[in-house]
Amino acid sequence: MISLESIARDINKCSKCSLSKTCNKKVPGSGSSTARIMLIGEAPGRNEDMLGKPFVGAAGKFLDELLAHAGLTRKDVFIGNMVKCRPPGNRDPTNQELDACSPFLDEQLSVIKPEVIIPLGRFAMSYMLDKYHLPNGRISELHGKIFNVNTLFGSLKLIPMYHPAAGLYQGSTKEKIIDDWKNLRANKFA
Repeated sequence: MISLESIARDINKCSKCSLSKTCNKKVPGSGSSTARIMLIGEAPGRNEDMLGKPFVGAAGKFLDELLAHAGLTRKDVFIGNMVKCRPPGNRDPTNQELDACSPFLDEQLSVIKPEVIIPLGRFAMSYMLDKYHLPNGRISELHGKIFNVNTLFGSLKLIPMYHPAAGLYQGSTKEKIIDDWKNLRANKFA
C-alpha cells in the first residue's frame, strides 16, 4: 500500500533528473497523511536543501506566522513542493524536472486527499491551475481566490496564495498575504 513514507523513500532514491546530483538532501515534504490542507511550494531553497525539510528558513518562519493567523500549525497541514530537490541558484524548475517530480506530487495528493490545496507563489499557482484546467493569470489578481476542483479523490478548493518570501522581500505585499490567511480562518477553510 502506498504511504507518505514509501513515497519519501522513493523520492530519496530518485535520480530521474540532474537535480538529484546537485542537491544536498531531497525534501519529500512534511505533515500528516490525513491533513485537510496541503501547501505546495515551488522547490526547496538553500536551508531546506541542507536540512531536508520544507520551509525552514526565514520564509518558513513567516509561514508559521501565517498559519497561526489561519488558526493552524504545521501539524494541521502537509507542506510539500512541486520538485523535491533544490534547483541550482534557486532558479525555476525546468519542464523536465517538473515532469520527473510530478508523479511524486500526484501520489502525495492521492494519499492525503486534501480538501484544500494552497499553491504558494506564482510558479506553484500556475502549475496547479494548469493541472486542473483552471483559468490562469497573475498571482496579484488570483491570490486568495477560491477555485472549486473535482478530482479522482473528490472535490476540493484550490486557493492560490503569495509565497511567504514575497512578504519578506516586498513589504507592500505583506499585509495582503496576512489578510489572505486570516480569510482562510474566516471562511472556515482552516
